[in-house]
Amino acid sequence: MGFIKTLAIGAAVAYGINYVTKKGPDGKSIIDNLVDNAPEWADRAKKYGELTLEQIAVRTQNLRDNSRR
Repeated sequence: MGFIKTLAIGAAVAYGINYVTKKGPDGKSIIDNLVDNAPEWADRAKKYGELTLEQIAVRTQNLRDNSRR
């Protein structure tokens, strides 16, 4: 039973790799699109992280100000 399970998982992984590396009508694969868009996503994540840190700093300062009263 373990052999059949391993065989099924291996087939699913092989199909997945084949699917994401297959070239589409535009001549690019899913992996190519991910690699092309990665810098943009990294910039977005960095901006989101900076915004979140600013919000946390403001909330922390407000908490400190309120606890001193």
